Amino acid sequence: LFVMPLIWMGLSALKTTNEVFAHPFKWLPAKPMWSNFKQVWCVENVNMMKSYGNSIIIVFFSTVGQIAIASLAAYAFAKIQFKGKNFVFMMFLASMMIPGQVTMIPVFIMMNKAGLTNTYFALIVVILNAFGVFLIRQFMDTVPDELLEAAKVDGCPEYRIFIQIVIPLIKPVLISLVVFTFVTSWNDFLWPLVSTSNSDMYTLTVALSLLKTQYQTNYGLIMAGATVSFLFPFIMYVF
Repeated sequence: LFVMPLIWMGLSALKTTNEVFAHPFKWLPAKPMWSNFKQVWCVENVNMMKSYGNSIIIVFFSTVGQIAIASLAAYAFAKIQFKGKNFVFMMFLASMMIPGQVTMIPVFIMMNKAGLTNTYFALIVVILNAFGVFLIRQFMDTVPDELLEAAKVDGCPEYRIFIQIVIPLIKPVLISLVVFTFVTSWNDFLWPLVSTSNSDMYTLTVALSLLKTQYQTNYGLIMAGATVSFLFPFIMYVF
């Protein structure tokens, strides 16, 4: 059920628009249109190669940033006692209840006034959210406090406890967060569309949307672009 649409996408990338909508439906193209894969890299006004690179850069830094910031914040909430900790954590949880569409305009205004629109920073920072902190914090609560206290008794500083003891014990949740952040960042369409007006800063999702023009729609070409965009996540999935 999950693989079937991917197979249809790959086969449709080798068809003409008429074949995609042919009735009765046929899985295989009469004559494979391999030129669709070549043409998708050469579409006018769409720099697919640049957009592909932008998406990879944004995915990498947003994932690394999410892991680094969320794990540090989660460690503070789970293992360090400070005044107002529960209240601050509740504020983190409350921020998760606000839909991203509600905050999009205020965030855009702030980014625009700061001169950060059409930059990688604007595209990366919006991926960072409280969900990662909440996820890691809940998992980190399962790490025994006695283990950390024993390390402190032996003279282990806080940063070594975090890096050498806590991080290895929470690898499963870190890997899960990497997957969630990767998928969210790679598939994000609305914010890159709103925050970028320079074609050199378009992500892959925005570039794919431009393959559909006002006067014609080559669905074989669109499917070829979708197949190309699928390859990088698939390679990451294999690893």
